[in-house]
Amino acid sequence: MRRLVIGDVHSGLKGLKQLLARAKVTPQDHLVFLGDYVDSWSDAFETVSFLIALNESHNCTFIRGNHDELCKDWMLTGEENPTWLAHGGVATRDSYLKAGKQHWKPHLNFYESLKNTYIDKDNRLYLHAGFTNLKGIDYEYFEKLFYWDRTLWELAKALDANLKPEDKDYPKRLTHYKEIFIGHTPLSKTGIAIPENGANVWNVDTGAAFKGPLSAMDVNTKEFWQSEPVQSFYPNEKGRN
Repeated sequence: MRRLVIGDVHSGLKGLKQLLARAKVTPQDHLVFLGDYVDSWSDAFETVSFLIALNESHNCTFIRGNHDELCKDWMLTGEENPTWLAHGGVATRDSYLKAGKQHWKPHLNFYESLKNTYIDKDNRLYLHAGFTNLKGIDYEYFEKLFYWDRTLWELAKALDANLKPEDKDYPKRLTHYKEIFIGHTPLSKTGIAIPENGANVWNVDTGAAFKGPLSAMDVNTKEFWQSEPVQSFYPNEKGRN
């Protein structure tokens, strides 16, 4: 069984389908999606419907992203958060309104079922964004940090590459897990990026919401696959550019 971690989809269903085909995904693979299933391209409703169906035939773990929470809040309250609308929410709102509210219930159940974090048997941690507590995720004070924090990635990239986990100056946050896989912070908004790591943190958000591809990585071998730039599937749309 392979365990494949998949970066931020952002409604790019056409890119997701191509990615799964290129990675030759089978029902024996464990797919860990890092969140942000909506906001950017016009296939928001269709993307979540596809993921719900995929979970019926494949072994999937779905992590909660900040955009998923923003979409769910709008669906429940009808309040149009201006920040959400400005960062891809318009396309998501229009997609859901086009589908009709009578079809929203399974999607609300999907958003409610998302996990903030997941730890596999090899002590690898998967979450959308990060955490701040030096003792690890079990001690985090604010759960929203799991899908909003950017300091974990900033820390990993700023760390002196010569430091070892046993060194006294090595950040305590990074010592609790073998590896940490995140999305949330796009590695590029203007071109092609590949999954990148700093310390023991891997960022798999290669900018599918902007001009980049969608990526999947085998967490054991670090082999990765990518779709074509997702923008190429939606030539008449701006996405979040």
